[in-house]
Amino acid sequence: MQDMPPSPDAPVADAPSDNWVDLYAPSFARPYLRLSRADRPIGTWLLLLPCWWGLALAILYDQSPRWEDLWIFIGSGIGAFLMRGAGCTWNDITDRNFDAQVARTRSRPIPSGQVSVNGALAWMVIQALLAACILFTFNIAAISLGVLSLLLVTVYPFAKRFTWWPQVFLGLAFNWGALLIWTAHTGSLGAPALLLYGAGIAWTLFYDTIYAHQDTEDDALIGVKSTARLFGDKSPQWLRRFLMVTVGLMGLAVIFSAMPNASALALVIALAGPWAMGWHMAWQLRGLDLNNPGKMLQLFRANRDTGMIPLLFFAGALLA
Repeated sequence: MQDMPPSPDAPVADAPSDNWVDLYAPSFARPYLRLSRADRPIGTWLLLLPCWWGLALAILYDQSPRWEDLWIFIGSGIGAFLMRGAGCTWNDITDRNFDAQVARTRSRPIPSGQVSVNGALAWMVIQALLAACILFTFNIAAISLGVLSLLLVTVYPFAKRFTWWPQVFLGLAFNWGALLIWTAHTGSLGAPALLLYGAGIAWTLFYDTIYAHQDTEDDALIGVKSTARLFGDKSPQWLRRFLMVTVGLMGLAVIFSAMPNASALALVIALAGPWAMGWHMAWQLRGLDLNNPGKMLQLFRANRDTGMIPLLFFAGALLA
């Protein structure tokens, strides 16, 4: 007899046990919300925070806050939720055969049979179209950047098949919002946004290498590449390098943002952001246990706070 697909109430293995999808969402919607990783909000935060960094530094740069910035702030939050969902859906469509072979991921909606590939494709399109409605409220330059980002979203799931550095492709995609939202405020790209983008990519290499250490054994068996497999026991040394690059590039982004128009006090407060972020990353390094998947997942999730720290200092600088 053919196995029946799991119930819509069957949770994903690596989702928090108290997530809102499993507790409150209607049964018919749960598989699709799980497909979007709505039961694991950390990814939305990691996509959103570079957007808010970009907005804060753009306002610091031109000293011209506007009511429109409130919509950019809110819209980027909604857009990050939708595009993270669309990207995760696309990732699960392309990785469905890999996911079925990995203990941590075989309970996801597609390999477990809760959602068909066609259903997932339709769900991805719906999310992307809703995100586009938000993007089209921004200026033309920001819209162009948003459309261009689709290339990165499309390519990322395949990166692990041809490079040991798929985390670079994730960083390129996940931190694009720093460029887009800077441009949504200022109307054009600038050097501070590019430096901030580089800092975000280095940060992504840091946290996603930690994340990838959960699956090194399974990845080796099925031939999936990652920086965690590439670095192996040398990961702590590489993570320190990513920490230094993150702090250095973000510090430069702050300086180039503040120097034209901001006060000396605002510059000092804003520079404290990457400094404090670096200390939080160093705290993660002290807790590394490469052979403990649970600990690595815990440290990965701590990066929401890591990314929130500089944002708080940037907000303080705007008030200085």
